[in-house]
Amino acid sequence: MSTRAYFKKDEIGAGKPGFAKTRSIIEAAFYGNNVVKVNTLKEAYELAKNSPGTVVTDMPVYRGEEFGLEKDAKVLLFNDGSITGRYAAARRIAGEPNVNCDELDKIVMDAIYDARWKTMYHAEAFIGLDPEFMVKVHLLIPEGEENVMYSWLLNFQYMSEEYVKMYKNSKPVGNEPDIYIFSDPQWVGTTNPAYDPKCISYFNTSQNCAAILGMRYFGEHKKGTLTIGWAVANRNGYASCHGGQKRYNLGEGKSYVASVFGLSGSGKSTITHAKHGGKYDVTVLHDDAFIINAETGSSIAMEPTYFDKTSDYPTYCDDNKYLLTAQNCSATIDEDGKVVLVTEDIRNGNGRAIKSKLWSPNRVDKIEEPVNAIFWIMKDPTIPPIIKLKGASLASVMGATLATKRSSAERLAAGVDPNALVVEPYANPFRTYPLVNDYEKFKKLVAERNVDCYIINTGDFMGKKVQPKDTLGVIEAVVEGTATFKQWGNFEDIEIFEWEGFVPNLNDPEYAASLKARMNDRVQFVKSRETFKDGYDKLPEDALAALEKVVSSL
Repeated sequence: MSTRAYFKKDEIGAGKPGFAKTRSIIEAAFYGNNVVKVNTLKEAYELAKNSPGTVVTDMPVYRGEEFGLEKDAKVLLFNDGSITGRYAAARRIAGEPNVNCDELDKIVMDAIYDARWKTMYHAEAFIGLDPEFMVKVHLLIPEGEENVMYSWLLNFQYMSEEYVKMYKNSKPVGNEPDIYIFSDPQWVGTTNPAYDPKCISYFNTSQNCAAILGMRYFGEHKKGTLTIGWAVANRNGYASCHGGQKRYNLGEGKSYVASVFGLSGSGKSTITHAKHGGKYDVTVLHDDAFIINAETGSSIAMEPTYFDKTSDYPTYCDDNKYLLTAQNCSATIDEDGKVVLVTEDIRNGNGRAIKSKLWSPNRVDKIEEPVNAIFWIMKDPTIPPIIKLKGASLASVMGATLATKRSSAERLAAGVDPNALVVEPYANPFRTYPLVNDYEKFKKLVAERNVDCYIINTGDFMGKKVQPKDTLGVIEAVVEGTATFKQWGNFEDIEIFEWEGFVPNLNDPEYAASLKARMNDRVQFVKSRETFKDGYDKLPEDALAALEKVVSSL
């Protein structure tokens, strides 16, 4: 699949695909006489290296020449000030109730007008790494923000000779135009009381465009870009996935493809990249962003590299060999007089880095084999380390009511409790279309493609921490086929694999009451979607019925 960059003369005009109000406001800015096109990754590196405030470390980029950099390229560090996480409260999605597009369009018009005094950089990249699904995306960003642009080109797929050729050979699907994103982290803000005075991220995904205003954090640009890419995938028959996928190559022509879904900090990257002590030959698709073809069950990675936390990686650990850029970390001089990163979140929470594709030695851009299993990662203290869900409706609605805790990757609005248990459907806070679209796609995978569905708890179980060895242990048992699942209590549609030290006692009134309360939370969440945002995310009746059946069994 490819998107459209050019239009025939008779295809240009009002009411035709690719020509709508918000998009026309944003796209025109890319052709201004204050715009400089950045054509290569080497150009972007030089711009970022020379941008004021950049720390050019003495840490080399490992094998950088293999993906478009000079052989002597170094890891670049840039810090964003006090903002070190995403800010969901600033997001506005066209099509959602009470989102005033006319008002937002005018804010974007003024932001673009004000940016005319600045030199703007235009960069291009691909989202999706296989001819089946490749989307071209354009970023416009001002001088002074070169590090964001460079990291963006690294995070997605820059215009290498290999991928340009691949894109040219892919077939256009429908009338999807290229994606255009206008970003100005230096935006002066708005006096309109309906919005945060300092930042707005406005997505019009039906028009394949967005404006990111007043937001310095690179993660806003990464997830903002993915937001539109996932929307394109959703419209074209794919399940959009915020998670990781790996294939266990078991020998004798056998394999097992597992997908794990969780918010940042839930353990999805740890699970995806786990080497399991060398017990398996493992192939990794990605640890954060991919799509599943709802018809074939095959999967495609959306990005080549990894945007990872630095908190668990000391400066000289082997994993840091694969760093490309770093954000919101410190630096120091080591005993050899070299400028090196200071990681482990000493400076602030949520230090980040982009790691190259080489970090995962058995990395692929597409897994042709159909997915075998979905694991919803939750941090719900009433859920044991693993349970299995039977029935497509229950399997999908438990993903739609995925319960977890916030992570340091998020900048929360005032008064929001960072420790509260929250529901984040399918672990994807970046969805820009009605929730039922995801519900039906995951339900279809279970019902028609016989995908198994599990919940794994990576948090605490009734006060006892579930360790990574426990999580990997239950997954390994599933992959090997040695996990013995049996009906859990009176639940007709839930089975349990009893893991030593974490066996729940349904006869304990306190535990049963806690479990019932958490399941009721899910029921109430689904019911609330009937009126929240005027029913924009309402789910079908079978979703609620599946949850109510679970509650009635307690």
